[in-house]
Amino acid sequence: PAMTCAVVFAYHNVGVRCLSVLLKHGVDVRLLLTHDDNPNETIWFGSVKALAQKHRIETIAPLDPNTPEVVDRVRAATPDFIFSFYYRAMIQPALLAIPPRGALNMHGSLLPKYRGRAPVNWAVINGETETGATLHYMVEKPDAGAIVRQQGVAIGPDETAFDIFGKVTDAAAAVLDAALPALLRGEAVARPQNFSQGSYFGGRKPEDGHIDWRKSASDIHNLVRGVAPPYPGAFFDLQGKRIKLLRSRLISEKHMDTTSAGIIELRGKLHAVCVDGSLLELIEVEVAGERVDADRFYALFGVQSHAQKIPFDPT
Repeated sequence: PAMTCAVVFAYHNVGVRCLSVLLKHGVDVRLLLTHDDNPNETIWFGSVKALAQKHRIETIAPLDPNTPEVVDRVRAATPDFIFSFYYRAMIQPALLAIPPRGALNMHGSLLPKYRGRAPVNWAVINGETETGATLHYMVEKPDAGAIVRQQGVAIGPDETAFDIFGKVTDAAAAVLDAALPALLRGEAVARPQNFSQGSYFGGRKPEDGHIDWRKSASDIHNLVRGVAPPYPGAFFDLQGKRIKLLRSRLISEKHMDTTSAGIIELRGKLHAVCVDGSLLELIEVEVAGERVDADRFYALFGVQSHAQKIPFDPT
């Protein structure tokens, strides 16, 4: 059979792994569209551009992939398929109409749940126990096309979004690897999404990591896990100082005094007493950029007795 050719839009670890899977299956990738790394962003993931260069794949990084010039360039590559793997810009109908055998995207959730942006972070923040990766056809509406294949991954109670992103990346590569033979033979079966079983989520900004101490300990723990480094991290302000809470743990025991929420020291470690009386151990704490232990924390806030509770600022 003639080689199947494709144009690929890709970025991030999912892009690196899924492009590798296409190449392993002998797909002729004629053009790769990616992004230039943002100097203001922590780049903790692999480079799709480097992988493409290694395989001598023509690569471009347009700011907007939907301009007439870029559309013409994609059309000139005469792809059978378009694939999108963690590409960050919306791919408009003019591009989607080019490949006769369809345009497919890999999304980091079990669609129809968590359509939209930052799906792994949102799943952890919302306390989900499972998410996954889904290969689906692209339509004009984001993450809304028919599903070809998906695979779930478990979310443990203390795992961070970074941990889960690693698992989702593995699942994405496995989903594509399993789906490609039928796709290339023209025998893939896709099922439409039932939107009543999921919802759409927007992007997240660093300020969305602000901790609201009126919430339950488990909600706060999930936020901490969902935005932990390399993401921007959860934070709150106390007496004019910015405090980052980078790792926490839910404690099964309740605290006696729930008259006010605040920070106490128990067994030499910092804990938050939350409004529901639950305790949250504050494992990794930074005050004004400095990693601190319990002693240093109390000294910074000028509190002599470690038995004393430091109340949260009124919201």
